[in-house]
Amino acid sequence: MLRSLWTAASGMKSQQTNVDTISNNLANINTTGYKAERAEFQSLLYQTIQGRTYDSEGDPKPIPAQVGLGVKNSAITSQFTQGAYSDTGGAFDFAIDGEGFFQVQMPDGSIGYTRNGALQMAVDSDGLTLSTASGYPVLDVTGKKVTIPSDYNSSLLQIDTAGNLTYPDENNNYKSLGIQIGLAQFNNPAGLTKASESIFKESVASGTPRLEVSDSNLKKSTLQQGYLEMSNVSAADEMVNLIIAQRAYEMNSKAITASDEMLQEANNLRR
Repeated sequence: MLRSLWTAASGMKSQQTNVDTISNNLANINTTGYKAERAEFQSLLYQTIQGRTYDSEGDPKPIPAQVGLGVKNSAITSQFTQGAYSDTGGAFDFAIDGEGFFQVQMPDGSIGYTRNGALQMAVDSDGLTLSTASGYPVLDVTGKKVTIPSDYNSSLLQIDTAGNLTYPDENNNYKSLGIQIGLAQFNNPAGLTKASESIFKESVASGTPRLEVSDSNLKKSTLQQGYLEMSNVSAADEMVNLIIAQRAYEMNSKAITASDEMLQEANNLRR
């Protein structure tokens, strides 16, 4: 019975993490560029009760008798499927069609990666800098901030599907500024480390970033101006998963109650 208590407790703990993950998905259902997460499980060690078992005739059975000792959360995996597009009409709203990530400069100087294309022009000492809503500068293909002179009218700036910036001259003919937004891909995006504000960080599991501009083996992503990629969370799927997790938690709780009642009966036995 003591074994069953700890086994059921591990199930309750794992399902609580599962509910926490589902709750986070539902909370971010309207977060731009958010990727749904899924809790992964794996069984714990098995205890061998009998190395060899026999049937009623005394013949050995082909399998031993082993009892599992519970479950644990092995990982929480992000699902990098494409989210639905939302037509915003914003001049600096960009949805990434493909597997690329925007590169942004973090306050500590490191590089973060995001699918959140709700960008804006921020005024700083260098001029007008394309930044995230939190003020993190977006980087170009050379790793520098995407910046235009402060005397430019940002409303006239155009960015094509490849991320190239153009601006009209005195004859109203659009000319390239020689600046291209840099997009990066990863061999294993699920291995990226999650940070706040829809920012991901490079990790050993994700591998090093592969720049689309210089890696000919990558399928290039495109930018869709005036659109945002919404989260790929399905409310219906998450509600079903929540019910399943709740029922699993309840069943483990009942297993603990049953084991407690059996222990109580054993303690009450008298000669």
